[in-house]
Amino acid sequence: MKKIQLHLIGIILIQVCVNSAFPQNKSAEKLLKGLDLYIENSMKDWEVPGLAVAVVKDSSLYFAKGYGYRDVEKKLPVTEETLFAIGSCTKAFTAVSVGLLGDRGKVELEKPVITYIPTFKMYDDYVTNHITPLDLMCHRSGLPRHDFVWYGKNLSRSELMNTLQYLQPSRGFRSAYQYQNLMFMAAGVLVEEVAGMKWETFISENIFTPLQMKKSNFSVNDMQKSDNFSFPYSKRDDKIVSIPFRNIDAIGPAGNINSSVLEMSNWMIIHLNKGRFNGKEIISGSFLKETHSPQMVASKTMTDEVFFGSYGLGWFLTSYRGYFRSEHGGGIDGFISSVCLYPNDNLGIVVLTNYDNAQITSVIRNYITDRMLGLEEIDWHERIFKPVREASEKGEEEKVGDVSRLKDTKPSFPLEDYTGKYRSPAYGTVTISLSGDTLLAIMEPFLLKLNHYHLDVFEGEDPDFGKHKLKFHYNIQGEVNMLTINLQAGVPEIEFVREPDIREMEKADLEKYAGEYDFGGASLKIYVVGETILKAFIAGQPEYELTPLQEHVFALKGLDGYRIIFNLNEKGEVFELISEQPNGSFKAVKK
Repeated sequence: MKKIQLHLIGIILIQVCVNSAFPQNKSAEKLLKGLDLYIENSMKDWEVPGLAVAVVKDSSLYFAKGYGYRDVEKKLPVTEETLFAIGSCTKAFTAVSVGLLGDRGKVELEKPVITYIPTFKMYDDYVTNHITPLDLMCHRSGLPRHDFVWYGKNLSRSELMNTLQYLQPSRGFRSAYQYQNLMFMAAGVLVEEVAGMKWETFISENIFTPLQMKKSNFSVNDMQKSDNFSFPYSKRDDKIVSIPFRNIDAIGPAGNINSSVLEMSNWMIIHLNKGRFNGKEIISGSFLKETHSPQMVASKTMTDEVFFGSYGLGWFLTSYRGYFRSEHGGGIDGFISSVCLYPNDNLGIVVLTNYDNAQITSVIRNYITDRMLGLEEIDWHERIFKPVREASEKGEEEKVGDVSRLKDTKPSFPLEDYTGKYRSPAYGTVTISLSGDTLLAIMEPFLLKLNHYHLDVFEGEDPDFGKHKLKFHYNIQGEVNMLTINLQAGVPEIEFVREPDIREMEKADLEKYAGEYDFGGASLKIYVVGETILKAFIAGQPEYELTPLQEHVFALKGLDGYRIIFNLNEKGEVFELISEQPNGSFKAVKK
């Protein structure tokens, strides 16, 4: 029986370091008595290296403290000033940036996005012409997540915007809530178009500066320049290890802000104080109220404590034990966060962690909520962690095998025939290569070792990419020309079309193919244009450019399934060609 891993890293199991430079007030000491021990025990069970918490009450900082380590190897402690990636908690900042432009009369939430971004284009023309900034920020575009379009990719924001026109929806426009990062990115681009500056600059000048968020930033590259930042941690092979930072600058408006619980406290204050900070209005109270008002039903799940789940603009809204709660979580490689507000009770809680595989943010958030609101305590740690512990102690269930897998099959072609580059206009390029007798698939930044599953289906796995099956397809000529991968539930498998192995050919190489060919009584002319272009023309048909695929084999550019094969005699002279078409192959003799 596999027992749960509680060893983490020795020093943490023995003692969780509690760190604080913030002087705790007497009220907090009394109301939150026992919080340190509760957090320490929870961190040990969840195997969390470091964590920070802050509480805002009555529009002022009430409590802030760090726990554990921001750098386990060097035993550097977390403090209330330690920077963490806050992930999707960034979305509320983007919503406020749109609201600031609304306050200035430059953006209307109900006007089409194309009013502000004329080049904006979605898969469906109706959606393109009618989707509004409000739709972008409450997850009702009809698109599922499509996260592998951007996750791990080295793409610019404009390149990601261009992919939107190729992404198929899985639900009707405005018919259902579906969480969507790319739409919040689009909202950030809208801010850039209207404000005439980068989204990051706009947030920095209009939110960070007036809120005295001096160390908060927009890139893990910038975060690492700080003298107090946390490394990201994750579980690999049952061990908690430091992992590489994940740069998500391109998708930034959906999740790339880094901050500390101390500076996030100021962010919570303006939401609890109707947009005002230090006596000055930062954002209108009317727009903030809109962000915390239901726009879409987000969840129909109901428990004794949590019910009526909806989504505002960058916030999840619900009733928690009878109290109105506005909350958002965030998660990116090595970090999990939670920012929670109780607007009617002037209470805010932020929990930031440096481990991406734990629900401890919910545990700590709920525990503090119960104490601050004077509710009968629920052992949230035991309730949420118990199923995890039991599953681990029980071990893996006996596997019965993959019932969908066909036995005793083999690939249709030699493995080298599957190699090449396959491209999707939205999801990018998958490169298939051969290493020994094993196929490898590279889909930036993931590398999958492919094992034969059955027929022309191969399976590969990556700790961040997950397990996926790649299905290869071939055309009527028996050539592998496409692969498909199920990368997004709710839409057809994503198609990656094989790119032709285009060979550079000089004029002298092409001229041997030139001439007239007797094509069933008609004259087919092959001729060279310029230095590198070969073309074909037959009366009554358009002129076609021939694209070299391999030696003596050319594709007709723009015509799928059509190609020309030139045959040579013993002297190396072209004497005929074969025109392969979907309806058959036809011979033409050179005159």
